[in-house]
Amino acid sequence: MTIIIEQPQLEMSQVNQDKKISSETKDLVLDGGFVVPKTVPNNTGLAAEDLVSNNDFLAPEINSFGRSFRDYDAESERQKGVEEFYRLQHINQTYDYVKRMREEYGKLNRVEMTIWECCELLNEVVDDSDPDLDEPQIMHLLQSAEAIRKDYPDEDWLHLTALIHDLGKVLLLPSFGGLPQWAVVGDTFPLGCAFDEANVHYKYFKENPDYNNPAYTTKNGIYTEGCGFDNVMISWGHDDYMYLVAKENGTTLPPAALFIIRYHSFYPLHTGGAYKHLMNEEDAKNLKWLKVFNKYDLYSKSKEKIDVEKVKPYYLSLIEKYFPAKLRW
Repeated sequence: MTIIIEQPQLEMSQVNQDKKISSETKDLVLDGGFVVPKTVPNNTGLAAEDLVSNNDFLAPEINSFGRSFRDYDAESERQKGVEEFYRLQHINQTYDYVKRMREEYGKLNRVEMTIWECCELLNEVVDDSDPDLDEPQIMHLLQSAEAIRKDYPDEDWLHLTALIHDLGKVLLLPSFGGLPQWAVVGDTFPLGCAFDEANVHYKYFKENPDYNNPAYTTKNGIYTEGCGFDNVMISWGHDDYMYLVAKENGTTLPPAALFIIRYHSFYPLHTGGAYKHLMNEEDAKNLKWLKVFNKYDLYSKSKEKIDVEKVKPYYLSLIEKYFPAKLRW
């Protein structure tokens, strides 16, 4: 699949040359002829299960608005809204709040429906925390899934993980409680320990009630080093909710898929390198897959539409393989 991202215009001769390169190497082609080349890692001597893939692409530097990805300082009306989102999120996401939300939504008593029905509900959702895209979420899901499917054709579990990773954003809809954006989307982070400066717009944590709680102000806080993220309270949102839905409905997706779903917005960890002292060995193993997934989650965002009806039969077959027909939400 070709992922097209709006780019500045190039001279036609350069465009043609880039397209020639792309046809020879089967690399990812961006609008304007920009090529995103694949890289093949050197032989590392690692065991087969430690190698995630020898298919990978170098991420583009410009998003669908013509600016750098995840640039939270650029001057624009959308950036102002994104910063206000993070101000509210950092103030309101407390340890007690997250504990309460996990208990409430862990009941999975809202509705019964299929995975695809949930995908269609996302036509009504736009993520206010995202500085890179303002399209309905189902387009982002399919863009991510199709990009991964192109480069990792044999990892069907990863294709499906990409399709469903954001389904928890239905929490924004009235039938799921109509939660505010700050309680559903955006970067996630641990509660119960000191807030790390790797968090975007860190300054707003100073207004969070937990910021001055002595039990939560040290590096480890209430946790022990190497305790594992399963034992850490992470800020509430669509990630944790979809993880609960998948796990409690008995999915047969592998552990790496559940890790990706639960922590794909944990940018302070997988991009900033923070909070690694809380990881255990299983987390470290799954983090390799999350870093692979993250490139496709972030850099496949574009204005290019996917033909939903064309790809739908394939994803329905994966849903049937890894999930029951109806799920509790």
